[in-house]
Amino acid sequence: MLRFGVLSTAKIGRDLVIPAIQDAENAVVTAIASRDLAKARQLADRFSVPHAFGSYEEMLASDVIDAVYIPLPTSQHVEWTIKAADAGKHVLCEKPIALKAGDVDSLIAARDRNKVLVSEAYMVTYAPVWLKVRELLSSGAIGTLKHVQGAFSYFNRDPGNMRNIPELGGGALPDIGVYPTITTRFTTGKEPKRVQAVVERDPVFGTDIYSSVKADFGDFELSFYVSTQMANRQVMVFHGTEGFIEVKSPFNADRYGAEEVELTNQSHGLSQIFRFQDSRQYRCEIEAFAAAAKGGDADVVSLESSKNSQRFIDAIYRAADKDGWETV
Repeated sequence: MLRFGVLSTAKIGRDLVIPAIQDAENAVVTAIASRDLAKARQLADRFSVPHAFGSYEEMLASDVIDAVYIPLPTSQHVEWTIKAADAGKHVLCEKPIALKAGDVDSLIAARDRNKVLVSEAYMVTYAPVWLKVRELLSSGAIGTLKHVQGAFSYFNRDPGNMRNIPELGGGALPDIGVYPTITTRFTTGKEPKRVQAVVERDPVFGTDIYSSVKADFGDFELSFYVSTQMANRQVMVFHGTEGFIEVKSPFNADRYGAEEVELTNQSHGLSQIFRFQDSRQYRCEIEAFAAAAKGGDADVVSLESSKNSQRFIDAIYRAADKDGWETV
């Protein structure tokens, strides 16, 4: 069993990742750390976790964990990923793992000098839904892929929420723009060559609240929009010469709709629906990470892939400041 320590009592850890670790066949949470010991103890007791620490440093120095899950604010990801790796711990860090592509180089260096596994927590790359999309595309189920279309939006104007605080790494692109980009790259195995973009910022918060993006992948295009101040919506469609694939509830499985992939042929005369009941994408992520950390051949998100993900987002920001294409 890979023994996890959780760095902070953040909501995503409480609601999604800690339960997934405890549910996994090859992992367990053995420690919770917070800058407030009482909060750490309270969360530890909730999940029957034996150890609670009143500082991150104290947990990293302990021998009761093998790995660290980091759900801290985005602006702290690089700092604490390096500290955890330097403490000899494997690291699973929430996305985005960095706010600039160049910052990933320091993570790669920390990984290599400590000989630990460091991975960005893109749960979608472990989800049966997205593995099915990749399989359908590779098998030629829709012929030649020509266009990918996506959307991800929700409404949040809470000034205390980290997504609306620039200093904490807030903004729509870091929070949800990474999903249409990672799923397109994951399922096609292709990287974008250039992008065009429009980005709108909140006049009070200063964070990007809406982006409309067009990306040229050479063989096909990706167009998507994301927003933190629009009605809730998620969709991804892969359109080819012989049909199209629509992914329902593509990112937050079973929260924006059913976990389904619908394959429709060219004439709309035939549709196939692939359903994934309770696919537990976070558990799949944890089990793959734990297997890889133990030396198995499980496929996890590499830091090299993470650097390419962030290069894409960086290029979108640059593209918004010019009229025309920006090279990724």
